[in-house]
Amino acid sequence: MKVAPLAEMVVGMVGDRAEAQVTVDGTNQGLTRFANSFIHQNVAESGRTVQLKVAVDGKVAAATTTRADEEGLRALVEETIHAAHLRPTDTDWPGLAPPAMAMGASHFDVGTARATPVERATRARDFITAAEGSLAAGYCDTDGGPVAFANSAGQSLETSISRATLDGIHQFGTAAGAGHATAAALSKIEGAPVGAMAVKTARAAADPAELEPAAYEVVLSPECVATMMYFLAFYGWNAKQHDEGQSFVALGESQFDARVTIVDDFLDPLAVGPSFDADGTPKRSLTLVEAGISKALAHDRRTSVKAGTVSTGHAIHGGDLYGPVPTNLHFHPGSQSQEEMIASVDRGLFVSSFNYCRILDPRTQVITGLTRNGTFLIEGGEIAGAVSNLRFTQSIIGALESGKLVGVGSDARLADSEVGPGLVSAPSLHLAEWHFTGGAQG
Repeated sequence: MKVAPLAEMVVGMVGDRAEAQVTVDGTNQGLTRFANSFIHQNVAESGRTVQLKVAVDGKVAAATTTRADEEGLRALVEETIHAAHLRPTDTDWPGLAPPAMAMGASHFDVGTARATPVERATRARDFITAAEGSLAAGYCDTDGGPVAFANSAGQSLETSISRATLDGIHQFGTAAGAGHATAAALSKIEGAPVGAMAVKTARAAADPAELEPAAYEVVLSPECVATMMYFLAFYGWNAKQHDEGQSFVALGESQFDARVTIVDDFLDPLAVGPSFDADGTPKRSLTLVEAGISKALAHDRRTSVKAGTVSTGHAIHGGDLYGPVPTNLHFHPGSQSQEEMIASVDRGLFVSSFNYCRILDPRTQVITGLTRNGTFLIEGGEIAGAVSNLRFTQSIIGALESGKLVGVGSDARLADSEVGPGLVSAPSLHLAEWHFTGGAQG
């Protein structure tokens, strides 16, 4: 059964007993994993995931099922309505999204949605064979197909989405380096250059020296910047966090260096994902930071009604608890190559990726975490050698404010943040200082 009629069927089952909204995900997922330079697993899943939210006189409940047969759907409807009757009234329930058309073409590649194990294994093989004598581990996955939304207020949308990711490491002894690529189409990902990226870092990371913790000038890879942007998005540009006094954002104020422009834009050529959010609101381009000035917050229906504005199309499933989150973030690139930024550093560090980052203070964006898979000392504009992983404690806002951002790279790409692929495109950054507070043990 196609997903749009399925969404409409569930709305019909609810009838006039409740306000109802339904999302049906009909994407096909495939995963090929490798370890010790050997492909050891291939799995695939196809089916329908149905997410239902109902409101009965302002009492809201939600549930999900993977049963798309009539009996399973009726059970979902009855149990969700019953759960709503048991809930207290949600005084912030904003009502359902009105009918509106989504904008722009979908980011869909039929070949990715129908990708075979052989196509994924070919990328994995090319990643693995980028070097001899190493141990390679990682995965290649594909996801694609239709997604539909319907509600009892008459909103009905359907699109198709796709995404492919190749991610892995090469390891020589105890030294490792990572490579990553994500795109809407698997055909745009080649295993050999992604593997070569990992090999280059891993070879250079051998025999790391200990380095005294201190504030160092740094060049950060796109992966590091992607993780930073996730924290800015989840705890900063989130209108719920802002309303609760937990966000750093001061609208209209210059909070970043003038070279910082960040947008959330589903229409960007690098973007992946659907053209509408979990509320059924069409996504639209949103400038969050322009030339260093904080311009906007991401809203869903719940936060927009409360703020007396309109939704920007950033509702996520579970957003009643977490708030709206941008998921098509793009940090506008600059003109410098990563090599040029490194060459301009007299003494500092190049960091390949962050690991296990956690927020300490949302309002100042102080995070703590570790470096991983390649941290290197820069001396006289050249990589002087590898150093052991370091712990850092740093305000993201402080690192990006005027005078602290030295350079913005020209190498923007979909990078792998700590919360997953496909959410952020980011360039490398050259920062005046980053505060390292200890070794990997503390």
